[in-house]
Amino acid sequence: MSPQFFAKQVPKQLSHQGAFAVHLDDHSNLQLALQSESGISEAVVAKQFSKAANKYDNEAHIQREIAQAGLNNLPNALHGELLDIGCATGTHSHTLQQRGANVMGLDIAPGMVHRAQARFPDVDFKQGSAQSLPFESSSFSSVFSSMALQWCNSPQTVASEIYRVLKPSGMAEIAIMVSGSFAELHKARSIAQLPAAITSLPEAQLWLKSFLGAGLRVSRLINKDYVDEHQDVLSLLRSIKNVGAGATGAKQQSLSRSDIKKLSLAYKNISAVDGVLPLTYKVCHFRLEKP
Repeated sequence: MSPQFFAKQVPKQLSHQGAFAVHLDDHSNLQLALQSESGISEAVVAKQFSKAANKYDNEAHIQREIAQAGLNNLPNALHGELLDIGCATGTHSHTLQQRGANVMGLDIAPGMVHRAQARFPDVDFKQGSAQSLPFESSSFSSVFSSMALQWCNSPQTVASEIYRVLKPSGMAEIAIMVSGSFAELHKARSIAQLPAAITSLPEAQLWLKSFLGAGLRVSRLINKDYVDEHQDVLSLLRSIKNVGAGATGAKQQSLSRSDIKKLSLAYKNISAVDGVLPLTYKVCHFRLEKP
């Protein structure tokens, strides 16, 4: 999403520390375009993340950094009912409850829910989909979600569900990985003449339009790149797989040893800095409000 897109829509723009921050006050001229679904399978997502549950806390370094940025955007003192969508092993649900909210953690992966409940028995957890939230309308004063909603295949449905479960005047703090992430890996695969990764993530603009189209006010949006670093391509690939973020749609072809060597050489030639391989996560931090 370009700064020019926002320049026509908002009165104020602000750039800082590699992030692009926008304050949105009026969306009357935005029209929600029809979009096709991404092809991401919820059943595959649930299976992949359940398998990753026991390793997740040891591997999710960049995910913790992104979630902490979202937590820092919230008030220190919270109150009322709060829904944590994509709660994983419950770490951030527990933090939010310690800050005063009555938290319900939700995850599509039963393995994550089981792990979260075992770790934090004082927090309530439930299995369910962000695209069909298992709660009554106007149930929550706040919603939090970090690095989960990108695995949903319909941003419009997610946005409508968040609007539905929020109480009037409720707010949501959402961090979503968007298209353009893993650019170094995609480029290296292309140069190495390996099949492109199948799963595509929705664009930031689609999420923005979806939230606005659902009736939510987007009071703040920060686009920021987070860069993970790895010593070799195998550890880089494992960092993706071990947090459950591997193939989420159609089955992808496994890489042979020869493929790994070609990928490693291509990655080092185009992206390595002092022998370190970067992997960029493009993330949108949204502050949403229900009128």
